[in-house]
Amino acid sequence: MNELSRLTPTAWVLIAVAAVLGFGLSWAWRWYRQYRARRALRLAVTGGATEHLIDTLVPDGMGGGFHVDFLLLTMRGVVVIDLRDVKGNIFGGDQMAEWTVMDGARRFTFTNPQSALYDRVAAVKAVAGDVPVEGRIVFTRRGRFPKGLPKWTLMIDALRAEFPPGGWDATDEGAEPLAAGWRRLKEAVKPSYMADMR
Repeated sequence: MNELSRLTPTAWVLIAVAAVLGFGLSWAWRWYRQYRARRALRLAVTGGATEHLIDTLVPDGMGGGFHVDFLLLTMRGVVVIDLRDVKGNIFGGDQMAEWTVMDGARRFTFTNPQSALYDRVAAVKAVAGDVPVEGRIVFTRRGRFPKGLPKWTLMIDALRAEFPPGGWDATDEGAEPLAAGWRRLKEAVKPSYMADMR
């Protein structure tokens, strides 16, 4: 305590500046790491798409809307992506009302996301018109399905294999209806209030 009382006001200011600078650099580094992780995740989902929309509300036909994490325009049509970042072993099936997650001593359940995906796909089809629309529930690398993947469920690393990158020539037979459906979709959707800053 005696040593501290001998410090000059300038020394105290320098100590305070160093503490603030250290805290600021630490915060900036954490922010930058999170930003890079979000950007890498976004690229992993959208990398194979010709165009994409993120965190949108698709009209449900009754004055409301369905939140959609990602809408991708691919060679096969429009893909609705429900992205899940769940850590641990996931046990789920097509007929199960709830899926269970076990992560060490922690255990929890969440509602089977398949029926919500079907609703989102139907809403997108209603807006896009006569365009192929598919849906996938995509899990990040933090989760594992030790008993196998349920229907319409993918791990993020398999997304590009299922929907490979590629564009189309405007003269292709199916290009114009697909482009028209995508335009209708872009005009109909709104930014979602549930956006998580991806």
